[in-house]
Parts: sequence; C-alpha cells; structure tokens
Amino acid sequence: MIPIIIYSDKFLDKIGIFFRVGGITLFPFIIIRKPYKKLVNHETIHIYQQLELLVIPFYLLYILMYLYNIVKYRNVFEAYMNIPFEKEAYANENDYTYIKKRKLFSWIKYFK
Repeated sequence: MIPIIIYSDKFLDKIGIFFRVGGITLFPFIIIRKPYKKLVNHETIHIYQQLELLVIPFYLLYILMYLYNIVKYRNVFEAYMNIPFEKEAYANENDYTYIKKRKLFSWIKYFK
C-alpha cells in the first residue's frame, strides 16, 4: 500500500490543539509539513495498523487508549507517547525496511 502524501502546515496547525503536530495519517492520506523520510515512514506504519484493523476500529481504539492514558499519566504528551500504535511507529521509524518485515498486529507487543 502506497499512501497518498499531502503537505499542509495549515491543516496541521488547526488540529494541533495540545502540541505541535508534525504529521497525521487519515487513511489513505499522510498529511505532513514537509518531505521528511523518517516521518513518512512513521506515518506509513500507521497506514498498516489502520489496514489490519479495518480503519474505523483503529481510530476508536486510538482514541480510547489516548483517553485512558490521559487519566493514567495526567499529561497529554505522555498519553500520546504511550499509545501502543505510537510506540510501534516511533520504535521503528528509522528502519526503512520495517514495513516489509512487519508482522500483523505488531503494535500489541507495545502494551505495558
């Protein structure tokens, strides 16, 4: 799956309520500020997470985990960084072959 990449500072500024957003994946689009290989790789990992969860359940799980983490950590940035989907993406964003070797539901091993 090759994502559709869109460059839009304006959109990302509007959704960055709690902190500056460098990119977001809204299947099948990756919206980023500028061409940045590591960020594209990070967001592409999210594309595959969304595909394996049939898109809508991914967003529901993401929001539920984020809300749970806000209560747990009482910090929006820590809540975000402790979402298993984000943990997998951050842990592998520098491995540009990760998508080819990634196993289904790899994000599950990032639960604490």
